[in-house]
This record gives sequence, C-alpha cells and structure tokens, in this order.
Amino acid sequence: DRTTEIGQLISSYLGREKNLEDHTIHLLFSANRWEHVPTMKEKLHQGVTVVVDRYAFSGVAFTSAKGNFCLDWCKQPDVGLPKPDLILFLQLSPEEAAERGDFGHERYESSSFQEKVLQSFCYLMEDKSLNWKTVNASKSIEDLHREIKSIAEETIQEVQNKPLGELWK
Repeated sequence: DRTTEIGQLISSYLGREKNLEDHTIHLLFSANRWEHVPTMKEKLHQGVTVVVDRYAFSGVAFTSAKGNFCLDWCKQPDVGLPKPDLILFLQLSPEEAAERGDFGHERYESSSFQEKVLQSFCYLMEDKSLNWKTVNASKSIEDLHREIKSIAEETIQEVQNKPLGELWK
C-alpha cells in the first residue's frame, strides 16, 4: 500500500528516487503488510473476502532472488501474518511481461532478475501447506478474469467455515 508513510518510502525506492539497503527494504515491505493486519482480520471476521496483490510471498521471492539472502531469513518478518486460503500465481514469461505497459520503469523490472524471482517462487510453491494455483496470464483479460473468478468462488465455498490461519507457523 503506497498510501502509508512506509508505503511512500517503498514507492520512492521502487521508483529509484531513494536507495535503501536490501535488508532494510525487505523489512519495510513486511512492515507495510503488518500495518494492514488489524483491518484485514476485522474484514475477514465480518465475512468479507480480502484480495491482496503481492503478499508476503512476493517479498520473499524478490529479496531471495538478490542472491545474498536465504529464503528462511526472508520469511521470518512475515511469520504470523494471516494465512491466505488461496495464492494465485499469474504466470507470464518475462518477454510477454515486457510487452505490456510500463515494464522496466521500476527497480527489479529486468528480465534477468525476473528469472531469478521466478526460481524463488517455484521453490515457495513446493510448500504443500499453502494452496497455490498457477494461472496462465497470457490469455485475454476477459478469459483470465473468468478463470480467476471461478477459482476464487470455488475456494470461498471450500473455506467458508475454516478458522483464520497464520502464515509459516
């Protein structure tokens, strides 16, 4: 969320306006997630479906792709976050992503780095305690929307009466 103070600092880092040490930026991304936990939990307890773009897994994948970080260290700041019922991984080749608007303007948007991020995501997807679904994102927006909606509706039905879990606990 780029609207909070932490989010604004992250945004200026991503836009290459500020430079921050790699551990620091990783922890700021996690802090940005934790800022929203009370609201997320409140909404979830009210029965509201919460959709999050780039949750903890993204932070872990991007930081661990830098090469000087182990995956376990990257996960630690997010231990205890609300555990998602579903994680959708929208798979798109770096070449196809580069053809879409604005690719390459922010830090980390290079094909070589994105390949390393993909390797980290593949490792994270091996965790069978999480519900990962891979979706081919090269489809039309309409077809992709239909598929995501169908998967989400099915998951909502499956988890309707399940208690809220905690991530990596």
